[in-house]
Amino acid sequence: MSRFSGVLQLTDLDDFITPSQECVKPVEIKKNTTSGTGSKIKIQEDGSYFQMEQDGSYQKLEKVEITLADCLACSGCITSAESVLVTQQSQDELLRVFDENKRFKFLGQIEDVKFIIVSVSIQPILSLAYKYNLTPNNCAAKLATYFKMLGADMVVDMKIAEDFALIEAEKEFIRRYRATESDGVKNQIPMLASSCPGWVCYAEKTHGSYILPYISSTKSPQQIMGSLIKQSVGRSKSVYHVTVMPCYDKKLEAARQDFFDNETQSRDVDCVITAIELEQMLQIANIPLEGLDNSEFSQPWLQNDTEDVVPNVQAHIGSGSGGYADYIFKSAARELFGEDCDNIEYKTLRNQDFREVILEKEGKILLRFAIANGFRNIQNLVQKLKRGKSQYHYVEVMACPSGCLNGGAQVRPREGISAKEMTQVLEKMYSELPVATPRENDSVMYLYDTWLGGQDSDKSNAVLHTEYHAVEKSFNALNIKW
Repeated sequence: MSRFSGVLQLTDLDDFITPSQECVKPVEIKKNTTSGTGSKIKIQEDGSYFQMEQDGSYQKLEKVEITLADCLACSGCITSAESVLVTQQSQDELLRVFDENKRFKFLGQIEDVKFIIVSVSIQPILSLAYKYNLTPNNCAAKLATYFKMLGADMVVDMKIAEDFALIEAEKEFIRRYRATESDGVKNQIPMLASSCPGWVCYAEKTHGSYILPYISSTKSPQQIMGSLIKQSVGRSKSVYHVTVMPCYDKKLEAARQDFFDNETQSRDVDCVITAIELEQMLQIANIPLEGLDNSEFSQPWLQNDTEDVVPNVQAHIGSGSGGYADYIFKSAARELFGEDCDNIEYKTLRNQDFREVILEKEGKILLRFAIANGFRNIQNLVQKLKRGKSQYHYVEVMACPSGCLNGGAQVRPREGISAKEMTQVLEKMYSELPVATPRENDSVMYLYDTWLGGQDSDKSNAVLHTEYHAVEKSFNALNIKW
């Protein structure tokens, strides 16, 4: 039976990467005994640990918990430069910025006041709608009210950035496919989705330069939104841009040096807040989200239409992670082969998180796409690529099982409900939303011309795409396995 290389193997491989022996949190142990014989530990049937004291009694030992702050500050998989997120990407920092802004306004220090814009993505809206028994549209409208109560100047829908990402990923795939077919260009196909920063971070730090050419260069919706906000509004104002996202890894993405604007000396996204952090903020402030009034979303990128609009939460055809595989499959089938695929039927392979769809004509497979969620499926995919056994043209890759609707920072299930059951509820909510295709979005088409100078202009390629970088591993005596 073959085994993975030790270099590639993940410790205790499961859908989520859990801390291995290299991932430790140093703790101070205060001993109240002078005995030189060491402590006696008793393990109960429920797994609890008790330490025997000198008088014969037992003291329960608390479990060590690793928090997000511990994880981001660790140098095991996160670089020391990224540890700045502990302070820059927290709810405390967000509230500090809001409070500081109010103080500057009160003191009349207008030059120091930031123009705060909050961009909200669809997955946290559905997560919080589930939590507070709201419809998606009502939840979005009440979130707009909440952020404006805190001091936000505008709250916007991230759908426009999601549409940009789908259109650019579609164009990139068709370009890669044609180049591979005609010129024999290597390392172009399969194209792997790049919107999940957990997957991208893993690829950069584990598989490096080998896997990176396969990954799509199209920016994620979060970073496209950052470029749009900072360039359409931020040129004339000191904009502080907040995004509401379904996972903690989006904080790492926002902190990448690639997304730092040297001209404005600011990041495209200044702060990322998640669904579960929003829930905590509401609980601490004792604010019932369902009791708030409804507010509207803004559209600051439309210079000739500045009126606010009632939130209209819309979905894309396909997965709750953005529908990349479905949209690109349909577009490529039509563009490359003149085939209209109205109904896409996926075949489940190894598990529910690994599915494929095939376009076949006259016995020949024209397109083979897949959706791979969770690190177990990701590693299987990477191994097939390295052995030259991958037959896919495109793979929608997401680090979380079931994709972004089950993001690691989404609201936790209600008591008695499993995470899987809650995810199924969110998927049903997503499937019942009205669907709007990217090219039906007049705002996107307008911005391609007015903001980017056309769909295939040099500016659109520069603004909507990015690069990824292999990260060299550093070894020291502390992480050697004996």
